[in-house]
Amino acid sequence: MKATHPVFCTIVPPHVLDKLARADDPALAGPARRTLEADAAQRARRQFAPVLGAASAAPPGDAAARTPHRTVHDAEHLQNLPGRKARGESDEPHQDATVNRAYAGLGATFELLLKAFGRDSVDGNGLPLVASVHYGENYGNAFWDGEQMVFGDGDEIFRDFTLPVDVIAHELAHGVTQYTANLTYFGQSGALNESVSDVFGSLVKQYVDDRSADRADWLIGAGLLTERVNGVALRSMKAPGTAYDDDLLGKDPQPATMDDYVRTTRDNGGVHINSGIPNHAFYLLATALGGKAWERAGQIWYDTLTAGNLEADVDFTGFARATAAAAQARFGDGEEREALLKAWSRVGVPTG
Repeated sequence: MKATHPVFCTIVPPHVLDKLARADDPALAGPARRTLEADAAQRARRQFAPVLGAASAAPPGDAAARTPHRTVHDAEHLQNLPGRKARGESDEPHQDATVNRAYAGLGATFELLLKAFGRDSVDGNGLPLVASVHYGENYGNAFWDGEQMVFGDGDEIFRDFTLPVDVIAHELAHGVTQYTANLTYFGQSGALNESVSDVFGSLVKQYVDDRSADRADWLIGAGLLTERVNGVALRSMKAPGTAYDDDLLGKDPQPATMDDYVRTTRDNGGVHINSGIPNHAFYLLATALGGKAWERAGQIWYDTLTAGNLEADVDFTGFARATAAAAQARFGDGEEREALLKAWSRVGVPTG
């Protein structure tokens, strides 16, 4: 059993908030600074969190008998977690739409993990899913803190963070990584950690919308940006670097290939930036295979994550080779493995 140390993972990258915090308009700079301060406090708290034991995948059984155990709390614009209980499992819908969206997003993520991969919650053993909404004042982020989901209401730049279901699924997927490969949150392994969450976030959205790979938008956080921003989402897996180009946020810095790999000490070595490379590789694989992306491409990523042989500090090349082995193990020398090798080659990551 691999020991896990929970990490603090946010959906909005620090470089975006840093840019906003330097804005001349106090209505933009103030919330961004407060969000950065809140994130820093949570990050410091997680450094002293207990080390957990990683759970293995749930044993085979009746998938229909496994059900989620969801609790959504209202933080009431404070930063004391989890806050006041607002809706529990099987409770009637709440009068607060934000509570209901969080509840539904937790359920959609649980359902995809169970139906597509036979996984019982994020830890594989039915871990209760806990979320808090209305966190802080104009808090412009959402995060997984190693134990639960937390959502801000946004500000003049970001809308309510429960609006895009892929944001909810992205953060919960950090929990899946925490309980499986436990990828170190720095450099290329950290970018893989972020990318895996984008992959599963996108898969949950496609599952909810019943979209095949060729009909998916492959955007992360579409609908999150307000009309003040010239952009469509936080990230694009189809075309990294094109999600936004705005005076307030700057230009989306994500590379699509290793030719444009960004070397930086910020953001834990660019974990939210260089994740564009494995993101694009997954997009290329999923669209080459067609159909529902979770059925083959997603299965390969899930198998890779849960195989138990990834080093916590694995780099892009090591991960790519692991996906090739996973494809071979599940599908043999078929079109899946061939498409996978081509995808990694197109983004400049070797598999040989």
